[in-house]
Amino acid sequence: MEVRDKEGLEAESPSAESLGMEELYQNYKGYAFSIAYRMLGVVADAEDAVQDTFAELQRRDRSGIQNIKAYVAKGVTNRCLNMLNSARSRRETYIGEWLPEPVSTGYDGPEAEAERKDSLSYAFLVLLERLAPTERAVFVLREAFQYDYEEIAGMVGKTESNCRQIFSRAKRTLQAERAATSPSPSPGYGAVKENLLRRFTAAFTSYDVGGMLKLLGEHPVLVADGGGQEVHTILRPMTGRKGVLALLTSRRVMHYLREWEQHYGIVNGEPGLIFTHQGEIKGVICLIPDRSGEQIQNIYLMMDPAKMSRITVHPETPRS
Repeated sequence: MEVRDKEGLEAESPSAESLGMEELYQNYKGYAFSIAYRMLGVVADAEDAVQDTFAELQRRDRSGIQNIKAYVAKGVTNRCLNMLNSARSRRETYIGEWLPEPVSTGYDGPEAEAERKDSLSYAFLVLLERLAPTERAVFVLREAFQYDYEEIAGMVGKTESNCRQIFSRAKRTLQAERAATSPSPSPGYGAVKENLLRRFTAAFTSYDVGGMLKLLGEHPVLVADGGGQEVHTILRPMTGRKGVLALLTSRRVMHYLREWEQHYGIVNGEPGLIFTHQGEIKGVICLIPDRSGEQIQNIYLMMDPAKMSRITVHPETPRS
């Protein structure tokens, strides 16, 4: 099996035997985490999967491993599949909506340049939640990491033909919703999104009904994650302009967000709105624009305290 360098050209991965364990870990932990985080959507779980992968690698005889990068990818993928199957039952009893954990950085190592950056976006992570564990694994390995079907088959224990079918099915599952927004950044996308975020912040903080109405798309959706029972927030997604507008301009609902300090920051590689109180990260809002870039399609509000530890704020405070 061959791997690809950052220009997309094929390059031989060094053998496990030619590198020491510490060097293997330093060279490939970022790559393993990149796969695990996209698979699991939780930083701590992704880190556990990475640690378990390298612990197993340290225990085994590495002389027979010809392609260490492929071996690491397979190992971390299998551990993520086991964790996803276990997590599904826990999330079924989760009070309210469950959203992936946002991060301020991609935790990318030397392999980062070979990855598609839009596969780290929050929109992409939310879409992946629609997929069953094996579908998610195949889709991530193919869409984000450009593995061919023969390689993926060896990693997930399926035939090449099955992997093609699984990928096609996963892509169909996501296509309709993905087409409604613009999760694949184009040149200037960051500036467009930051402008939308500034307009949203100004309307939100001033209870500007007219301004917010201009910002909302035809069928906006607001989803919040308060961490199950930990934080009182919206338990079910709100859909439609009337309901979303009422929530965002209400003087009773989510009033605490306006009492906290607001900052701009980079969340999953894109501009996001971060709320702090006395130096503590309290919440994050990610906006997903519609195709025009002028209106908002989806709003994701994360307030689970357990999911705030990997967020850092930009020194600038939003201007209204």
